[in-house]
Amino acid sequence: MEIIIEEITRSHKLIARHKFLQNNVNIGRGYDNDIIMADPHICAQHLNLNFNGEHWVLNDNGSVNGSFYEDEFSKTKSAVNEHIVHSGQVFILGKSLVRIVFPEHPVPESVSFSSFESLLTLTRHPIFLTLSIVLFASVTGWLFNLHNPVEVNFTQLLVPAIGMTLLFSLWPAGVALVSHLTKHDARFWGQLGICFVFYNLMWLSDFIENIVSFNASSQSMFGVIAALLPIVLAFCLFWLNCHIGFHMSNQRRTVIASCMTLLLFGGSFLIKLSKKPEFSIQPAFNSTLLAPSYLFTGSNNVQGFLENSKALFNDAQEAAKKEEK
Repeated sequence: MEIIIEEITRSHKLIARHKFLQNNVNIGRGYDNDIIMADPHICAQHLNLNFNGEHWVLNDNGSVNGSFYEDEFSKTKSAVNEHIVHSGQVFILGKSLVRIVFPEHPVPESVSFSSFESLLTLTRHPIFLTLSIVLFASVTGWLFNLHNPVEVNFTQLLVPAIGMTLLFSLWPAGVALVSHLTKHDARFWGQLGICFVFYNLMWLSDFIENIVSFNASSQSMFGVIAALLPIVLAFCLFWLNCHIGFHMSNQRRTVIASCMTLLLFGGSFLIKLSKKPEFSIQPAFNSTLLAPSYLFTGSNNVQGFLENSKALFNDAQEAAKKEEK
């Protein structure tokens, strides 16, 4: 009689799966068992599983910490003693869990590929990944040169560009490591590719926000939209990180991405509030100027400004004369 025994975690994640064709299976820490467990809370000869011709019967061999199963109706733990096994039941051995299923046990329907798979395939392609990293490093070096008051050469720009690129690579590497440790597919290159795509989109959103804040008033809706854009991008990045590295429901994935986004931007906001503004009698000026090509409306020369001002005053005088009449 065939039987399948699965070793699972507390969250019911699969660790190992064993299939047997024999009628007797021994589980324990001893090396003469059919399934050798590494949990120190399990005895050398902990559990015996036997087929009596009609049912599989489970017996605890007088172990120190016992063997238990959870009753489906009362949700209470019951000791294993001549227990008839049902397909899909989970049993507690020490601090470990095993699930016993029969060959005819139903399985859920296959999960179809999502629409993101083609995007992920593109982002982890070596050429596309290289271009994304080079673009990120180039923008980083350009920004360092832009905010540096001292003129620097190309070699001096490589250090901050490469340093920032390696620093931002730690996030996808960390996500892939956690995915691997939780018995999921790490997919490091996919994580790296999608992260650098969104890093570059973050640069773009920052560029758009600066242009909008320079040209629009503080009450404009464009400023609000531009401020929300990096928050949306961060949420999408975290959501895709969970989609690539972990098998979970869309609801749980959305909750995790929302919490991480709130932690990132909420923490930054709280840090800004905690800093007391420094009072200075000297006025502070922002010396950063945007090129005229960045403006929504074209600039004007001095002569044009004077002519427009004169025309405006003439229109005001004519309007005042009409009101007097």
